[in-house]
Amino acid sequence: MRFKDPISISSLLKMITQKVEVRGEVDFTVTGINELHSVEKGDLSFVDHEKYYERVINSAATFILINKDYPAQEGKVFLICEDPLMAYLEVVNHYIKFTPQNQQIHPHAKIGKGTIIQPNVFIGEDVTIGENCIIHSNVAIYANTTIGDRVVIHSNSTIGADACYFQKRPDGWVKFDSCGTTVIEDDVEIGANCCIDKGVSGVTKIGEGTKFDNLVQIGHDTHIGKRCFIGAQVGIAGCTVIDDECVIWAKAGINKDLYIAKNTTVLAFSGIDRTINDEGMTFFGVPADEARRKWREIAYIKRLPELFETNNKNEKE
Repeated sequence: MRFKDPISISSLLKMITQKVEVRGEVDFTVTGINELHSVEKGDLSFVDHEKYYERVINSAATFILINKDYPAQEGKVFLICEDPLMAYLEVVNHYIKFTPQNQQIHPHAKIGKGTIIQPNVFIGEDVTIGENCIIHSNVAIYANTTIGDRVVIHSNSTIGADACYFQKRPDGWVKFDSCGTTVIEDDVEIGANCCIDKGVSGVTKIGEGTKFDNLVQIGHDTHIGKRCFIGAQVGIAGCTVIDDECVIWAKAGINKDLYIAKNTTVLAFSGIDRTINDEGMTFFGVPADEARRKWREIAYIKRLPELFETNNKNEKE
């Protein structure tokens, strides 16, 4: 999330209720707040687990809320505190406020020429919808969503819902409040009962010309490329990048923080748990592998009872 205007460290500290010690250049200004996957220079981020210390410190983030005493480092400002996540969320919630809406279409929403809005559609604050779109009944478009031209969204779909992003603690789950956005580019069609979550701090994006069947779930900060096809009941977790012209058939699942190369095909009921860098391949199975290899593997597995029986017979003889 980019701040409208940069802020000083002293202004930042006023948003945080816990004690914070500053290590580094105090004259730097904060230009945004982001999680690790989308940080840029000038951003504030946080880390509270030893596993991720070096990764966050070596990221583009300039300001880092951290629960370990680090010495000053060129280009970095360490904000040392007991609970970095809660400090981070205090800053997020300084900028985002849930405002109840008593109208189905927010008066500040921008809707382009020729766009049809069917009955019972909800459109939130700071939503922009392009020209010649069709938004069918009972669609919910949350705040801070941008939709391009000639987009079709079928009934009961939700665009820009909060990320399902929580940290488990002894007393329950702490929610990472979402302050990101959602972008649907031109000529996208989204089926019925789909859900596209907004970014936690960045952007969830659906590329130009991509088509969804029904009941598709897209996680936070995921980028779907251009002219992709996503089948029914596909689930794609957060912070994953699907490159252009991929086809993902029904009930496939794709894990978080992955990259899927251009023109990849994922067959129905498959589970992708690793990055795919080679373009134009077809994958199948759980865990998914190159389809022909996976089918050979299945054929061999089918023969196992016969092979065990033969082996046992030979041992007896």
